[in-house]
Amino acid sequence: MSLKKVDIHWEELGFDAIETRSMFKATCSIDGQWSGGSLVPYGSIELSPAAGVLNYGQGVFEGTKAFHTSKDNIVLFRIDRNARRMAWSTKRLCIPEMDPQFFKEAVITTLKDNFDYVPPYKKGSMYIRPIVWGTAPALGVRAVSEYTFMVFLSPVGSYFKGGVKPLNLKVELDYHRAAPRGIGNAKAIGNYSASLYPLMKAKKEGFDEVIYLDSKNEDRIEELGSANLFIVKDGVIRTPKLSGSILDGVTRNSVCKIASEILKLQVEENDINIKELVEADEVFCTGTAVVVAPVGKITYKDTVHEINQNQPGPIASECKNLLTAIQRQEIKDPFGWIEPVIESN
Repeated sequence: MSLKKVDIHWEELGFDAIETRSMFKATCSIDGQWSGGSLVPYGSIELSPAAGVLNYGQGVFEGTKAFHTSKDNIVLFRIDRNARRMAWSTKRLCIPEMDPQFFKEAVITTLKDNFDYVPPYKKGSMYIRPIVWGTAPALGVRAVSEYTFMVFLSPVGSYFKGGVKPLNLKVELDYHRAAPRGIGNAKAIGNYSASLYPLMKAKKEGFDEVIYLDSKNEDRIEELGSANLFIVKDGVIRTPKLSGSILDGVTRNSVCKIASEILKLQVEENDINIKELVEADEVFCTGTAVVVAPVGKITYKDTVHEINQNQPGPIASECKNLLTAIQRQEIKDPFGWIEPVIESN
C-alpha cells in the first residue's frame, strides 16, 4: 500500500482537531452488547437536548496514538491497554461494557481509512479519540437506554505551544480533580471538566498546568489535569500510587517499565508529599498527549521552587528518548507494545 500523504503543513501542526476523511460509529442499548458499526463521513452529530451525556455527564473516552515509523510502517502503541481501560471505564459509568476486541477493531478500521493523515516520520503523530456516551434522552437521574460509540482522529504536533521546554506548574490549593472512591480512576468526561476552571486561572497567572492534591487530607500529590506525575531523588523514580482517584495512565505504566527494565532504576509507586515534590532532583509528567514533559518550576503557596535549575533532567530525557524510539521503531521493542497496522513491505 502506498503511504502517500494528504496535503498538510506538517511542520505547523499543533494539538488541535483537524478534519479527516471518516470516523467510526456504533450504537448499543443498555442491555445489549457492542457489535456492528461502520465508518461514516467525518462531520457533526445530532443529539437530543435531553441526552444522558449532556444532562448527567454519562460518557467516557480514550486517547491513543498511531505513528509513521522509521521502518515506513504505521503502528499503534499499546492499544490493548487502552481497550482494557475503556472496558473498565464504561462499566464504572453504567455504559454497556466495551468489548476490548470490538474497541480495537474499530480503532484499526478508522486508522486504515485515514492512514494518509498520519504525519510523516518525526513530523508528529495521529491522535486517536474513541469516545462513548449516553445518547437516549432522560430527565430523571439514571443510566439511559441507548449509547453511541465513535472513533475520530486528528494529526497532531506538540501538546504544549512552543514545543518541549520545562513546564511551570502550580500546586492547586483551592480545587480538587477527583475524590477517593469516585471516578478519578476512570477516563470519564466529568474528570476533565472539573479541571478546566483551575487550569484557566493558572494559565492567566502564567502557569502551564496545575498539580492536584488528594482531596481527603490535602498532603499528598496526585496528578495534573491531563497527565501523571513523577519525581526523581537520588536516582530513584517515584510516582503516586493508584489510590482510586488517579488515572492508570498508559504512558505512566510505560515509563515505569522502561525505567525499571531497560534503565535498571529503582521505581516506586507510593505516597509523595509536597516537601518531597519540591526537593526532588527531577520532576516530570507523562501522558499520551504530553508524552514525557520535564518540569522546571513549581509554585506552592506563592513560593517558587526551581527544579534541576529549570532544565530537563537526564532521567526524564532518557525515558522520553527510549519511549519515542520504541514508538517510532527506531530500536527493538522489548515489550511487544507496537502493533503494525499498515506495513510498507
